[in-house]
Amino acid sequence: MIASLSAAPAAFAKEPVPAQPVTDLAPNARSAILMDADSGTVIYEKNSHVPLPPASITKIMTMLLVMEAIDQGRLKMTDKVQTSEYAASMGGSQIFLEAGEVMTVEDMLKGVALASGNDASVALAEKLAGSEAEFVRMMNDRAKELGMTDTKFANCNGLPASGHESSAHDIAIMSRELLKYEKITKFTGLYQDYLRKDSEKPFWLVNTNKLVRFYHGADGLKTGFTSEAKFCLSATARRDNLRLIAVVMGEPNTKTRNAEVTHLFDYAFAQYTNVPIYKKGDPIGTLTVEKGVKAEVPLVAKHSYSVLLKKGDAGQGIRHELVLNSSVKAPVRTGQTVGKLIVYRGDQVLKEFPVESPLSVDRAGWWTLFKRSAGHLFLSK
Repeated sequence: MIASLSAAPAAFAKEPVPAQPVTDLAPNARSAILMDADSGTVIYEKNSHVPLPPASITKIMTMLLVMEAIDQGRLKMTDKVQTSEYAASMGGSQIFLEAGEVMTVEDMLKGVALASGNDASVALAEKLAGSEAEFVRMMNDRAKELGMTDTKFANCNGLPASGHESSAHDIAIMSRELLKYEKITKFTGLYQDYLRKDSEKPFWLVNTNKLVRFYHGADGLKTGFTSEAKFCLSATARRDNLRLIAVVMGEPNTKTRNAEVTHLFDYAFAQYTNVPIYKKGDPIGTLTVEKGVKAEVPLVAKHSYSVLLKKGDAGQGIRHELVLNSSVKAPVRTGQTVGKLIVYRGDQVLKEFPVESPLSVDRAGWWTLFKRSAGHLFLSK
């Protein structure tokens, strides 16, 4: 069913929140969250909005901006990236780039995803934005767009810096956004690989996230550690049609960090399943654009839409409704919210998803509008 927002009920019931588990699944973490990646439903949280130093989990936003640039055609995996002296000077985790060394975007991204390369992060930032400072501005702007209200970035790699902070909740949000680019797990899900394969000194990469090897279904995303932040992890795992995101911050050591993320995953996979509504690429309706060069825009699912339910609940009585804004006038920009997809069980709202325009629509000229109006008059006779 397709309707306008003006035809929708005046207010919707608040989306139901899963009951928190009785036991604390991450007792040693300073903060934690467990989220269904498809719907964004929070299954478990603990101090999830407390701003804390995120260490190298920061690089999730760095990778997100790179993947978005590739998706938009502003960058290609095969593009060459030359390392500046500044990028090569980064300490901590690195892939030991030398000033002037050239690698492809793909290899640099691999160095960030597997080895948490601080040098590779800065090199990518400079390639995309011209300077790390400008890239950091882009990071903070994107954080605001995503509603990450607990976050302030001061660099692109998570090295200790005054005021550089995020929360488990915000990290889950940007992790969920990054996972919309399915190719990213090609890198984050690798356990090991090489850089400089054809050189005299090939560099062996081993993923800092050991869960990708030892937990069934795990394929990312990013570890972090500094003496201030302690041990942090944003992890994702998929089994069947359920993908989870678990974030823990401030863990005392890697063993405890991995064990508590494992407990989070085990709990959700045992208790929950996803009921699919649309798969990525499925047609979901048509948007009418007033005075646009295109009068109608086909809407397709830009990612999978599903609702999280307890296992044993077969999803009976689930229905959905596409509710479009009552008046969408050109110009329309790509990604502009034009309505919402509402999923119900009976009269209860289970989930609301924003629906965005898949393309830009410019305002039509007067001659196009005249011909369109004339055509309508002719057809009405």
